[in-house]
Amino acid sequence: SSASPTFQRMLAPVSILCLLGGAAATNLLALRGGARKEKVTVVGSGNWGSAIAKIVGRNVLERDEFDDEVRMWVYQEQINGKNLTDIINAKNENVKYLPGVKFTKNVIADPDLASACKDSTLLIFVMPHQFIPKNWDSIELGKGCRAVSLIKGIEFDENGPQLISQYIKKVMKGMDVSVLMGANVANEVAQDQFCESTVGYDVESSGQIWQKLFDCPTFRIGKIKDVAGTELCGALKNVVALGAGFCDGLGYGGNTKAAIIRIGLKETAKFAKMFFDGVQDETFMESCGLADLVTTCFGGRNRKCAEAFAKGEGSWDEIEKKLLNGQKLQGTITAKDVLLVLKKKKLTEEFPLFTRIHEIAFEGKDPKTIVEL
Repeated sequence: SSASPTFQRMLAPVSILCLLGGAAATNLLALRGGARKEKVTVVGSGNWGSAIAKIVGRNVLERDEFDDEVRMWVYQEQINGKNLTDIINAKNENVKYLPGVKFTKNVIADPDLASACKDSTLLIFVMPHQFIPKNWDSIELGKGCRAVSLIKGIEFDENGPQLISQYIKKVMKGMDVSVLMGANVANEVAQDQFCESTVGYDVESSGQIWQKLFDCPTFRIGKIKDVAGTELCGALKNVVALGAGFCDGLGYGGNTKAAIIRIGLKETAKFAKMFFDGVQDETFMESCGLADLVTTCFGGRNRKCAEAFAKGEGSWDEIEKKLLNGQKLQGTITAKDVLLVLKKKKLTEEFPLFTRIHEIAFEGKDPKTIVEL
């Protein structure tokens, strides 16, 4: 039987409140990008990938916007007859690339790219750029998926330099791609030694979500609307670090290295502005600029290998194999690519440091000529 008119009148305000409440909830969910939470996948699991997985794994547990599980795509290797992924998931530790540092239990290693990225809305690319997966057609990503590149390198085509973020954007069919670059030696980040980093973004909402995902008391994140400038700092500092390593191998002091760093920063800014629009001066004073250049010229794998090279300890391949535990050297690849574009555009004389570093690394020039610019 139908309710009495009096009862219907009593129900009316309740119904309106329910409708309003539902509408408010819908608006709130819309503001958060729908009912889902942001789901994170780390695409890569080397030294830096593992360090960032530790930070992100801990952060998502403390923040409502994010799903609790973080997947980490791992290139499967055998360690003493066992799968690396099985060891990581059993010990919550990447025993090969970040030994002694524990992940939170919500970080899950997965050797299958499709499984690791299923329904993800935030992809963190962190691997040598030559290993970025190219075929994503069969992978079911979450709606509105965005990416961030932590990859410090650069590609070149016939038109000049191509940012890794642009390459990822192309591979991912137009996805929004930001970058994270800074003075971040992976082992120190993983040990929660205080440091900073910079998110370079095109879309403000992306800059905000990446800042929320990465920022914590020991890993402070700034942001700037300049993807190209932020990313080029991260790529070109590896070339400058080769020059700093040559100085160390020759036993030169701090004054000499400081001069190499200053000239390197100047050439980095000049290169960025020459090839890309919208590069901002202040980018070079952010963590991604000066700070990253300084730390890379005093620590990091490129400096270390260049020191060995200047001491005559072998070819780049031999040194890489001996000193890097399976990791790859980025500075030598980038130095070659930079020189290709500078030669093509007849600009070598405008970049004396980049040119000299290439000559020492690949053309047999004496490392001592690093100070003859």
